[in-house]
Amino acid sequence: MEGWGEYALAWALFLASNVLPARPALRGPLVRRVGEARFAIAYSAVSLAILAWLVAAAGRAPAWPLWGWAPWQAWVPNLMMPVACVLLALGAGIPNPFSIGGARACLYDPARPGVLALTRHPVLWAVTLWAGAHVPPNGDLAHVLMFGGFAAFGLAGMRALDRRRRRAWGAARWAEMAPRQRVNLPPWRVAAGLAAWGVLAGLHADIIGVPPWPVA
Repeated sequence: MEGWGEYALAWALFLASNVLPARPALRGPLVRRVGEARFAIAYSAVSLAILAWLVAAAGRAPAWPLWGWAPWQAWVPNLMMPVACVLLALGAGIPNPFSIGGARACLYDPARPGVLALTRHPVLWAVTLWAGAHVPPNGDLAHVLMFGGFAAFGLAGMRALDRRRRRAWGAARWAEMAPRQRVNLPPWRVAAGLAAWGVLAGLHADIIGVPPWPVA
């Protein structure tokens, strides 16, 4: 299967892999059977494999240009990606009861929320910024749908998670879980995020096939 058919199938599996495991009726039995850690590892591996397929399928889809290339477009991801990488570094692996599955919620302290005082969903914001920033320099239909879809999925996911938590916890517990300290960002995580951005920028041309910097 090639072209739009492969692209549509990859999208369908990507959406299913992100929506279905978040449903308590499905996630609960799986976690009880294999454990939280094994579920997280398996879920991450499957999600990354499907994401890689979707990106490759977008590259193989028929080219339908929606707008032309201009050097300024490359500055959008170059300005947004450092922010996205820092948010990802700040949010990865921290106790976050607001995230999908409530990662390590038992260790969350509203008096020491870290980046959660800035946003309850740092990882989803990182994905949203990454995706939205890559729309301007990728003006063909398949990539606009892919990156625009990722950005919309991230924004919708944050709203859905907040609604679900409010409904499950109630107003009193929601207020109790709210961060009670100003933003305190660990410098080593900020540095790690900037370092990751530098590595990604340096490898972009070798992995993706195009340089990240503006080229006339």
